[in-house]
Amino acid sequence: MSLARIRFIQKSLIEKYGVIGIVASRYLEAGLSVRVLHPTRYGPIHIVVSGNNIRLAIEVFSEAREVPKEVVERVVEKAKLIKARPVLVLYGDGPRLTDEVFELCRKYGVKVRRIRAQ
Repeated sequence: MSLARIRFIQKSLIEKYGVIGIVASRYLEAGLSVRVLHPTRYGPIHIVVSGNNIRLAIEVFSEAREVPKEVVERVVEKAKLIKARPVLVLYGDGPRLTDEVFELCRKYGVKVRRIRAQ
């Protein structure tokens, strides 16, 4: 895909989905295939990324508070449904991860990524 086409898709993702679109556009720029708000029986997966023999189920958390345990458990359940690796993206400076939730992420194998606000 050409760089102009990638930039066009990035701009439309950001306009349509906001914070979720910003995170999805980063993975798109890395050369991966992106699907936004993939439906499951536990609710939509924010972003499904595939390519280069990997598949990721990404949940974006952007609220300015501590991340609850339920968010981690929910992303693990959704990732199992589509046979993907779970990823929790903390967008901005607001979300905080407690030691208890971090240990839960390590237990379930959830990758935690922080993306700074633009």
